[in-house]
Amino acid sequence: MEEKDVQSKEEFKEEVVEDTEQEIITDEKNDEPQEQEVNNEELTKLQAEKDDLQNHLLRVQAEYDNFRKRTKKEKEADLKYKSQSVVTELLPVLDNFERALQVEVEDKAAKGIVEGLEMVYRQLKTVLESEGVEEIETDGQTFDPTKHQAVMQVEEDGYESNQIVETMQKGYQLKDRVIRPAMVKVNQ
Repeated sequence: MEEKDVQSKEEFKEEVVEDTEQEIITDEKNDEPQEQEVNNEELTKLQAEKDDLQNHLLRVQAEYDNFRKRTKKEKEADLKYKSQSVVTELLPVLDNFERALQVEVEDKAAKGIVEGLEMVYRQLKTVLESEGVEEIETDGQTFDPTKHQAVMQVEEDGYESNQIVETMQKGYQLKDRVIRPAMVKVNQ
Protein backbone atom coordinates (compact mmCIF):
# COMPACT_ATOMS: atom_id res chain seq x y z
CA MET A 1 0.00 0.00 0.00
CA GLU A 2 2.71 2.30 0.75
CA GLU A 3 4.00 1.72 -2.65
CA LYS A 4 0.70 2.79 -4.12
CA ASP A 5 0.64 5.86 -1.95
CA VAL A 6 4.16 6.78 -2.91
CA GLN A 7 3.31 6.16 -6.55
CA SER A 8 0.15 8.25 -6.29
CA LYS A 9 1.99 11.04 -4.60
CA GLU A 10 4.63 10.98 -7.28
CA GLU A 11 2.00 10.93 -10.02
CA PHE A 12 0.22 13.78 -8.31
CA LYS A 13 3.47 15.77 -8.08
CA GLU A 14 4.19 15.12 -11.73
CA GLU A 15 0.72 16.26 -12.70
CA VAL A 16 1.04 19.41 -10.58
CA VAL A 17 4.45 20.14 -12.07
CA GLU A 18 3.13 19.58 -15.62
CA ASP A 19 0.09 21.75 -14.95
CA THR A 20 2.28 24.50 -13.47
CA GLU A 21 4.67 24.33 -16.42
CA GLN A 22 1.74 24.58 -18.81
CA GLU A 23 0.37 27.56 -16.93
CA ILE A 24 3.75 29.26 -17.06
CA ILE A 25 4.09 28.55 -20.78
CA THR A 26 0.54 29.79 -21.37
CA ASP A 27 1.23 32.94 -19.30
CA GLU A 28 4.44 33.57 -21.22
CA LYS A 29 2.60 33.22 -24.53
CA ASN A 30 -0.07 35.65 -23.35
CA ASP A 31 2.50 38.18 -22.09
CA GLU A 32 4.55 38.23 -25.31
CA PRO A 33 1.98 40.02 -27.50
CA GLN A 34 1.48 42.67 -24.82
CA GLU A 35 5.22 43.17 -24.47
CA GLN A 36 5.60 43.26 -28.27
CA GLU A 37 2.85 45.87 -28.53
CA VAL A 38 4.54 47.98 -25.84
CA ASN A 39 7.92 47.52 -27.53
CA ASN A 40 6.47 48.43 -30.94
CA GLU A 41 4.88 51.58 -29.52
CA GLU A 42 8.10 52.58 -27.80
CA LEU A 43 10.08 51.77 -30.93
CA THR A 44 7.73 53.89 -33.04
CA LYS A 45 8.00 56.80 -30.59
CA LEU A 46 11.78 56.52 -30.49
CA GLN A 47 11.96 56.33 -34.29
CA ALA A 48 9.80 59.46 -34.61
CA GLU A 49 11.92 61.27 -32.04
CA LYS A 50 15.10 60.22 -33.86
CA ASP A 51 13.67 61.47 -37.18
CA ASP A 52 12.74 64.82 -35.60
CA LEU A 53 16.20 65.21 -34.13
CA GLN A 54 17.81 64.26 -37.44
CA ASN A 55 15.69 66.84 -39.31
CA HIS A 56 16.54 69.46 -36.71
CA LEU A 57 20.24 68.63 -37.03
CA LEU A 58 20.09 68.92 -40.82
CA ARG A 59 18.36 72.32 -40.56
CA VAL A 60 20.95 73.57 -38.08
CA GLN A 61 23.77 72.38 -40.34
CA ALA A 62 22.19 74.10 -43.36
CA GLU A 63 21.74 77.33 -41.40
CA TYR A 64 25.35 77.18 -40.28
CA ASP A 65 26.57 76.59 -43.85
CA ASN A 66 24.50 79.55 -45.06
CA PHE A 67 25.90 81.70 -42.25
CA ARG A 68 29.45 80.69 -43.15
CA LYS A 69 28.92 81.45 -46.85
CA ARG A 70 27.25 84.78 -46.11
CA THR A 71 30.06 85.77 -43.73
CA LYS A 72 32.68 84.79 -46.31
CA LYS A 73 30.96 86.89 -49.00
CA GLU A 74 30.73 89.86 -46.63
CA LYS A 75 34.43 89.58 -45.79
CA GLU A 76 35.34 89.38 -49.48
CA ALA A 77 33.19 92.44 -50.21
CA ASP A 78 34.79 94.31 -47.30
CA LEU A 79 38.24 93.50 -48.63
CA LYS A 80 37.26 94.35 -52.20
CA TYR A 81 35.86 97.75 -51.28
CA LYS A 82 38.02 98.46 -48.20
CA SER A 83 39.36 101.70 -49.67
CA GLN A 84 35.98 103.12 -50.69
CA SER A 85 35.68 105.59 -47.82
CA VAL A 86 39.20 106.96 -48.37
CA VAL A 87 38.68 107.17 -52.14
CA THR A 88 35.36 108.98 -51.64
CA GLU A 89 37.16 111.56 -49.48
CA LEU A 90 39.98 111.97 -52.04
CA LEU A 91 37.76 112.61 -55.06
CA PRO A 92 37.17 116.30 -54.23
CA VAL A 93 40.97 116.67 -53.83
CA LEU A 94 41.41 115.18 -57.29
CA ASP A 95 38.81 117.60 -58.69
CA ASN A 96 40.63 120.56 -57.11
CA PHE A 97 43.93 119.43 -58.60
CA GLU A 98 42.31 119.29 -62.04
CA ARG A 99 40.89 122.81 -61.62
CA ALA A 100 44.26 124.12 -60.45
CA LEU A 101 46.00 122.60 -63.45
CA GLN A 102 43.58 124.27 -65.88
CA VAL A 103 44.91 127.73 -64.94
CA GLU A 104 47.11 129.33 -67.62
CA VAL A 105 50.41 130.63 -66.25
CA GLU A 106 53.07 132.63 -68.02
CA ASP A 107 55.50 133.31 -65.20
CA LYS A 108 58.50 130.96 -65.06
CA ALA A 109 58.24 130.50 -61.28
CA ALA A 110 54.50 129.73 -61.53
CA LYS A 111 55.22 127.17 -64.25
CA GLY A 112 57.54 125.34 -61.84
CA ILE A 113 54.76 125.21 -59.25
CA VAL A 114 52.28 123.93 -61.86
CA GLU A 115 54.73 121.21 -62.89
CA GLY A 116 55.04 120.16 -59.25
CA LEU A 117 51.25 120.07 -58.97
CA GLU A 118 51.08 117.92 -62.12
CA MET A 119 53.53 115.45 -60.61
CA VAL A 120 51.50 115.19 -57.39
CA TYR A 121 48.28 114.87 -59.44
CA ARG A 122 49.73 112.03 -61.57
CA GLN A 123 51.00 110.27 -58.45
CA LEU A 124 47.59 110.57 -56.78
CA LYS A 125 45.88 109.18 -59.90
CA THR A 126 48.36 106.28 -60.03
CA VAL A 127 47.67 105.39 -56.39
CA LEU A 128 43.90 105.54 -56.96
CA GLU A 129 44.19 103.38 -60.09
CA SER A 130 46.23 100.80 -58.17
CA GLU A 131 43.32 100.58 -55.70
CA GLY A 132 40.92 99.90 -58.59
CA VAL A 133 39.50 103.40 -59.09
CA GLU A 134 38.53 104.11 -62.70
CA GLU A 135 37.10 107.19 -64.34
CA ILE A 136 33.63 106.63 -65.84
CA GLU A 137 33.60 107.13 -69.61
CA THR A 138 31.34 109.96 -70.76
CA ASP A 139 32.61 111.41 -74.05
CA GLY A 140 30.30 110.36 -76.88
CA GLN A 141 28.63 107.73 -74.69
CA THR A 142 24.93 106.98 -74.40
CA PHE A 143 23.42 108.10 -71.10
CA ASP A 144 23.39 105.27 -68.54
CA PRO A 145 21.47 106.11 -65.34
CA THR A 146 23.55 103.61 -63.33
CA LYS A 147 26.78 105.50 -64.13
CA HIS A 148 25.69 109.01 -65.10
CA GLN A 149 23.63 111.71 -63.43
CA ALA A 150 21.84 113.98 -65.89
CA VAL A 151 22.11 117.56 -64.69
CA MET A 152 20.77 119.22 -67.85
CA GLN A 153 18.99 118.30 -71.05
CA VAL A 154 19.86 120.26 -74.18
CA GLU A 155 19.04 120.16 -77.86
CA GLU A 156 22.29 120.11 -79.81
CA ASP A 157 22.78 119.32 -83.48
CA GLY A 158 25.23 116.55 -84.26
CA TYR A 159 24.29 114.44 -81.23
CA GLU A 160 21.87 111.54 -81.08
CA SER A 161 19.01 111.37 -78.66
CA ASN A 162 20.10 110.41 -75.13
CA GLN A 163 23.78 110.99 -75.96
CA ILE A 164 26.08 112.79 -73.52
CA VAL A 165 26.98 116.27 -74.77
CA GLU A 166 29.26 117.53 -71.99
CA THR A 167 30.72 116.31 -68.69
CA MET A 168 30.10 118.70 -65.81
CA GLN A 169 31.89 116.60 -63.16
CA LYS A 170 33.84 113.38 -63.64
CA GLY A 171 32.45 110.18 -62.21
CA TYR A 172 34.43 107.33 -60.70
CA GLN A 173 33.92 103.70 -59.92
CA LEU A 174 35.81 101.44 -57.55
CA LYS A 175 36.26 98.09 -59.27
CA ASP A 176 32.65 97.40 -60.34
CA ARG A 177 30.87 99.75 -57.90
CA VAL A 178 30.00 103.33 -58.83
CA ILE A 179 31.19 105.59 -56.02
CA ARG A 180 30.32 108.87 -57.72
CA PRO A 181 28.23 109.11 -60.90
CA ALA A 182 29.39 111.48 -63.63
CA MET A 183 27.34 114.68 -63.84
CA VAL A 184 26.52 115.27 -67.51
CA LYS A 185 24.50 117.26 -70.05
CA VAL A 186 22.35 114.98 -72.17
CA ASN A 187 20.90 115.61 -75.62
CA GLN A 188 17.14 115.18 -75.86
